[in-house]
Amino acid sequence: MTDGKTNIIIVDDHEFFRNGLKMVINRLKYARVIGEASNGSEFLELLAQKEPDIVLIDIQMPVMNGIEATRRALEEYPDLKIVALTMFEDEEYIQRMIDAGAKGFLLKNITKEILDQALQAIQSGRNYYSPELFDFFTRKVVSEPRHDDEEVQLTRREKEVLQLICDGLNNKEIADRLFISERTVVGHKSNLLAKTNCKSSVGLLSYAIKHRLVEVR
Repeated sequence: MTDGKTNIIIVDDHEFFRNGLKMVINRLKYARVIGEASNGSEFLELLAQKEPDIVLIDIQMPVMNGIEATRRALEEYPDLKIVALTMFEDEEYIQRMIDAGAKGFLLKNITKEILDQALQAIQSGRNYYSPELFDFFTRKVVSEPRHDDEEVQLTRREKEVLQLICDGLNNKEIADRLFISERTVVGHKSNLLAKTNCKSSVGLLSYAIKHRLVEVR
């Protein structure tokens, strides 16, 4: 962002959708589209030439899907902020995109206002999920058995770690923010998973939202 603008790459196999999204983004005063790709393989080639701040990437694409492209891109550029473009029928892939390192999810039918909020949140280092996906997180992603009638007691530090997990910070970022070691962060995460009977970070996100343990921001 040498001139202060957020540089964005759009990766989607539908040219009509890319054009519409590009038009909306380029109308934002702080953002611009610097490149487009129609599949994950094209995106990785483009990434070697461009330096985006944010990538908006479709999950289901020919040649190479968004999950594999996200994983490979973040191996090479770990600070890259990648956001998945999704439809509700992509539910089975959302956990895999989170595991690959996606910073958020946007439904393809988002409004300009939601897109604006999302880009600013992602650029500031937070996760962003389309509001319509909260029901998905609380009802559909997590099919793990829990004892919701049992009150879970979290320590102050566990609540702090949980909030930062939901904000999208990784172990090192959480450690730096709280002035603790990464090993300590891992320990708190293990405790959170055990106490909530969740099996993954998305499970923790779902649990935290459902039980209002974190601020969604």
